[in-house]
Formats: sequence, structure tokens, C-alpha cells
Amino acid sequence: MVRRRRIDTISLSLGAWAAIVLVFLYLPILFIVVHSFSDSNALTRWGGFTTDWYGKLFENQQLKDTITNSFKVALYSSPISVVFGGLAGVALARRPGSWTKGFLAVIFLILVTPEIVDAIGLQVWFVEVGGPFVQPSVPFMRSLFPIVVGHAIFSSAVVTLIVRARMAGLDDALEEAAADLYATPRRAFFQITLPLIFPALLAGGLLAFTFSLDNVVISQFTGRPGSSTFPLYVFGKVRSVLRPDLAAASTLILLATLVALGSVVFVLRRSGDSSSEIAATLTGGG
Repeated sequence: MVRRRRIDTISLSLGAWAAIVLVFLYLPILFIVVHSFSDSNALTRWGGFTTDWYGKLFENQQLKDTITNSFKVALYSSPISVVFGGLAGVALARRPGSWTKGFLAVIFLILVTPEIVDAIGLQVWFVEVGGPFVQPSVPFMRSLFPIVVGHAIFSSAVVTLIVRARMAGLDDALEEAAADLYATPRRAFFQITLPLIFPALLAGGLLAFTFSLDNVVISQFTGRPGSSTFPLYVFGKVRSVLRPDLAAASTLILLATLVALGSVVFVLRRSGDSSSEIAATLTGGG
């Protein structure tokens, strides 16, 4: 009886601690969402309920441009990350050898290197030196291309680990059976391997998209005039009075992220994955 009470006490304590952690993590987000409906010119003051800021958001041309740039960079960098990271993950899982240790070391180095170091290197390469393919006559290549490359480098490493973990949990007998049935490697990849790793590619693409939306350091160092993203716009406004239109924009971006996450979970559910398998896929656990 005493032991049962002790277990209940421990469970209750862990539950309370988990609730405190969740409140600590999500209370700032809730504050932003709530104050996006505040009828006040300052983000930190509540002035009554209104939805006017969502209308005024689209009247601020500079803010609209930065949001557009953020989504452009995320939409361009995510497919690049999926392609390169996906191929790298498949190669690591299906073509093991002495080269994999060195390649994995490079992948982990990308992930653990301080972002400021990567940003400085990209800034020197693209802004000072000019970098490859950056032609002044092409507006996109001149402005957003360096930011896209910087975001894609980091996200490709994340996608690589997610796809590699997914491939490690798949039986390669299916691919061998396709080869026994005279399927070419290309056909086996597109008809067998690609459908099996699609959930991992989808999860990796989502993470790449979200990582790109909130990146500040690389965007700051590689950005050029006219290429400011939404995080840089907010960062430039922190020294002045923050207006609720920033909260409205943040809420819409949060909503877009949640819709994307919900879409991934829906697809994974339709493919037969359990809740634990979905969580493992989204976090690179397999």
C-alpha cells in the first residue's frame, strides 16, 4: 500500500513538472498569438480585442516583402535539401564502406559548427568574393541565392540523418527482389525505395522549411539589399516599439507551419505509421 502511494506521488510529480515545462515553452507563443488581436499600438499592452492588425499587415509593404522573401527562401531551399540529403541518406544506408565514417563526420560537423562560423564563411564567399553562379544581371541570384544556399547546407545534413535512419529500418530484401525480377537500379529506386522513404523525405522537407523560416544569422550575413527576410525585419525592430502587426505576421507563419506539420502527420498516418513511428521519423529516429 505504501509502495503504491509512492508510485502515485512520483507520477503526479512528473506530470506536474511536465506541465510546468510545457507552460514555460509555450507561454511566449501564446502571448504573441493573443496580442496579435490587441487594439493597441504597442505589442506589450492589451488594448481590447480587434482583428484590424491582420488587415494592416498587408498594408505594410516592407513587412509584406520580407514575409514573401522568407517563404521564397524556404520554398527554394527545402527541395534542394530533400534532394541532396535524400540521396546522401540512401547512399549511407545502402552503400556502406570506409567512406561513410568520413562523410558522417562532415554531416555532424555541419550540425555542430556554430552558425556564426558558417555565416562568416558564406558571407566572405558570396558577398566579398562573389561565389559561383552569382551574376549581377540576375536579380534572384544576386539577392536570395546566397541565403538559399546557406539554409540548404544545414538542412541537407538534417535530411540526410532522417533518411539514413529510415533506410536503416527497412528490409533491403525488397530491393534485392526487384533486382531478381530484372528491374533496373533506376526503376527499383523509383518504384521501391522512393515510396518507402517518402515519409522521411516529407518530414525532412518540413524541418528544412521551418528551419529556413526562422533563420537569422546566415540570413543576416549573406543577405543583400532587397533580400531581407521576416526574422531580420523583426530583429531590426526590437530596438523600437514592437507593434501588434508583427504578432499578426508571426501568428500567420505559425499557422502555416502547423498546417504543414499536420499535413505530414496525416500522410504518415495514411501510410500506416503509428504515433511513435511518426515521432521517430520527424526527429530522425527512424
